[in-house]
Amino acid sequence: MKYMSSRGAEKGLSFQKVLFSGYAKDGGLYFPESVPALPPGLISSWSTLSYPDLVKQIMKLFIHQDEIPSLELDKLIENAFISFRDPTTPIQIARLKNNIAVAELFHGPTLAFKDLALCVVGQLYEYFLARAQKHMTVLIGTSGDTGSAAISAVRGLEWVDVVVLLPKGRCTMIQELQMTTVLEDNVHNFCVDGTSDDLDVPIKAVFADADYVEKHNLCSINSINWARILVQISHYFYCYYQMVEKPGDRVEIIIPTGACGNIAAGYVAREMGLPVDLVAAVTPNDIVHRTLQTGDFSLSEEVLQSWATAMDIQVPYNVERMILMASGLDTSRVCELMKIFEESHQGCQIPEDLLNKIRDVVVDSMMVDNDVMIDVLGRCFTENDYIICPHTSVGVAYAYANPKPIPQVRKP
Repeated sequence: MKYMSSRGAEKGLSFQKVLFSGYAKDGGLYFPESVPALPPGLISSWSTLSYPDLVKQIMKLFIHQDEIPSLELDKLIENAFISFRDPTTPIQIARLKNNIAVAELFHGPTLAFKDLALCVVGQLYEYFLARAQKHMTVLIGTSGDTGSAAISAVRGLEWVDVVVLLPKGRCTMIQELQMTTVLEDNVHNFCVDGTSDDLDVPIKAVFADADYVEKHNLCSINSINWARILVQISHYFYCYYQMVEKPGDRVEIIIPTGACGNIAAGYVAREMGLPVDLVAAVTPNDIVHRTLQTGDFSLSEEVLQSWATAMDIQVPYNVERMILMASGLDTSRVCELMKIFEESHQGCQIPEDLLNKIRDVVVDSMMVDNDVMIDVLGRCFTENDYIICPHTSVGVAYAYANPKPIPQVRKP
């Protein structure tokens, strides 16, 4: 498996190369040169695997054993989940009333779903850097949970330093404390005036300077990084298997989203043959909703602050990966469209044929405001004696507004 930039300037790259990179040199995002299509029989055969074993199977499709031998990769993945409450079942399914099932992705060390991917990425870093005896600096911009999960994944590692930029006053208190109270020497935090989108501007500029990046050995662990997306593909396979009586049935998965990293992973899972339909649920920072509904891929004048702070993003950079998949991996077309987006003050219209392809996978979307988030929190607790966070409530709000029967959760 080789990798390329979504805008076409780089091709034939190794997994190790994209693992230790942020944005591509042309400003695009790294992506596989092909997505493996799985036969239905193989998809069915994976239905009894544990989550860690699914991660192993899926990652081996995208990482050649010349880069990481199969047994070594197995060990890395097993080590990744040691800090979870139950290393063999890091994802659990809660069955609620009104035919709602919630995938609990918060059983990691920082209680954020990003622990699931970043704990694996941290192990990958350690593997390659220790082998090369080479130091690396991870540069991160965060709206909340990415920063704390990334710090947890790499804290104390010998060959990694992590620099985190967080928007002052725009993260939850617990997330800010998770970042700023870590005392390991390889962790460095900086509060930034402005929004999470504002702090992404200098980060993107840094990664556009290839000489500077190479000189200081910089990389990113945001969902810019393909390795994050790769691990998250497993979420969809595992949750799908818990929701069907027999593989082959379709399942709708509602995804609260900001930068669309998790949706991009689900999109890849669908391209691989997993029969899932995706729904995007967003805060009043609604660029993803507007894009899916009308093709209007343009920024609003400001980033609004909501109760779901980690999703308060106006630049969903992983939409570029979705456009790439919708185009049939036509990098020249992606490059042309993103050039228009960047040169027209961050706005463009997604062509109808590409939009229809995306809608075949991400079948619906919804914007949820602060009042609805709070109402849903209360209703969910009253009806189920079950506490959800504001981010989850954005997804549950869609389920309440669009009730649908779903298959029963499989028995353990």
